[in-house]
Amino acid sequence: MLSCPPSSNLLSSANGLLCFSIPKSSCFIICNLLSRSLRRVKFPSCPFDFELLTLVSTQNGYKIFMLSSNNALVYDSTDNSWRFYLGFDPILNENYHQKGVFYDGCLYFTTPEPFRVVGFNLESGKWERPTVGLPGGLTFARLASDGDRKMYLIGGVGVNGISRSVKLWELKEEDGNWVEFETLPEMVCRKFLSVCYHNYEHVYCFWHQGLICVCCYTWPEILYYKVSRRTWHWLPKCPSLPDKWSCGFRWFSFKPEVYSSV
Repeated sequence: MLSCPPSSNLLSSANGLLCFSIPKSSCFIICNLLSRSLRRVKFPSCPFDFELLTLVSTQNGYKIFMLSSNNALVYDSTDNSWRFYLGFDPILNENYHQKGVFYDGCLYFTTPEPFRVVGFNLESGKWERPTVGLPGGLTFARLASDGDRKMYLIGGVGVNGISRSVKLWELKEEDGNWVEFETLPEMVCRKFLSVCYHNYEHVYCFWHQGLICVCCYTWPEILYYKVSRRTWHWLPKCPSLPDKWSCGFRWFSFKPEVYSSV
């Protein structure tokens, strides 16, 4: 895994590829560190402001999704082109929690309260809203996915916006329902809730090689769930970091892959 502060130019990662932006430039950089190859992807316009950029690996290459003004934009590496889709779910304007989670051909996002899941189909460019609701009593909701096989929901459960427990659900393909299968152990939960201090906007999640990682921008440790063993663990702070560190943290999943083409 790679770590960088929020001010870094590293924006997203997928299947051995990293996506950077270059200050005062008009392009993104897609690179493969192992093969020492890179591609410059020109901005579709200048100046160009964007949000929620997500790099997605596909069978034939990769796609870059983002929101800009009133549009959803998708870059396709196979033909080196941008596609514009007018309009997007306006509630995502207030969603700064995490980037999209790729599952079954769509990017999924959680919205602020009232909590919902919305999806963007990368092929059709259409927004989708699953008909099945989320579990009740949620104080925050985040998504994680292993790619195409399974999607998970991590959420706090409590009253008046205060979490009393943190649970994990799995989306069942047969009926689209969320099925609870794990609760954070009490001592681990206490530490996690004290770390984020009930400011759940700092919480984000991602999948990394069989692990569901739960992170906080203001804390240098990672809480992770090992799916195969159904156990929770803390990844401790990197010893090279100073004890007092105020720049914030942003973790990325990164698995080097020499054959990933830019």
